[in-house]
Amino acid sequence: MKKVYKIDVDCANCARKMEIAANETEGVKKAVVNFMTLKMEVEFEEGVDPKAVMPVVLENCKKVEDECEIFF
Repeated sequence: MKKVYKIDVDCANCARKMEIAANETEGVKKAVVNFMTLKMEVEFEEGVDPKAVMPVVLENCKKVEDECEIFF
């Protein structure tokens, strides 16, 4: 399952850090962050509940970029 989320981040480098952190989160198959559109596309592993995984993705992203936000 793929879902797209609006994000708030200040720079392209920070967006890249968010992408790496999201991809390292358990339950995420693949995450792609587009700084120009301020969106994150997340493909989840089969059988995973996105509502349970996205708070963990946000927590991991805030570890590398504390002012970022993901709207889900």
